[in-house]
Amino acid sequence: MLNDKLSDFVEAPVTYTVRTDEKPVTKTVGPGGRLRESKGSYQPHQVKLYNGRPMTNELSLDKNGFILLNEPTQVSNFWDTEQITGCYYRESEQLILKMTGAQDVLIFDHTLRSQDPQQQENHFAREPVSMVHNDYTAWSGPQRVRDLLPKDKAEARLEKRVSIIQVWRPIRGPVEAWPLAFCLPQSVQKEDLIASERRHPNRVGEIYLLSYNPEHQWVYFPKMTTDEVLLFRCYESLTDGRVRFTAHTSFDDPGTPKGASPRESIELRALVFY
Repeated sequence: MLNDKLSDFVEAPVTYTVRTDEKPVTKTVGPGGRLRESKGSYQPHQVKLYNGRPMTNELSLDKNGFILLNEPTQVSNFWDTEQITGCYYRESEQLILKMTGAQDVLIFDHTLRSQDPQQQENHFAREPVSMVHNDYTAWSGPQRVRDLLPKDKAEARLEKRVSIIQVWRPIRGPVEAWPLAFCLPQSVQKEDLIASERRHPNRVGEIYLLSYNPEHQWVYFPKMTTDEVLLFRCYESLTDGRVRFTAHTSFDDPGTPKGASPRESIELRALVFY
């Protein structure tokens, strides 16, 4: 739960999903998957979001689901796809291996995000996600392995421990608008999770949305720079008490200065094999 060191916070609305008898569905359409058609009911709730920087050195993926690291990059232009899939993929792979102790890492996609409409148009960038969610479920985590690997290799991998890790970095800093926030996993109950179908042009996936619970506790890291990265766990195959899912969202920070630079970031997703 919340660290005793945390006292600085902001209050802001975050968007939750209203549980109904109908399963929420999101369909990805348009170039780069930027456009979405959604079916579901959503509602904002005012919450306290604590500055998590005082607890940075105490964070772990197993206990908290996320860690903040100072990791400068050699990438000079994140709008250059070759630099991302070459240099940045290699950097991130080595970082994940170092921080997890895994045997193998497969980075399988990345997403650029920007609030700038011109960047969205020029680079198929997407807007920051403003809904509480986790990228995979107990079903879609293993299914992603089956989607990406040959059948025999996928099943062999799934006989051992598998995680899905996301690497999140600002590509324009410091972040002044719509920072990323995490709901502490220990404050999330199983009943809070709502499986939501994600329909892509070539496959069907599933994510967890969250229903509101006043016991949820929130942490974020203000003014992140381009030298900082967040690693967080979106799926964990082990069920031994370590964090399996890490709910997160961006939010409209009331401390955002007038004329602030638009939020721009990159996120990588990786299968992590042990």
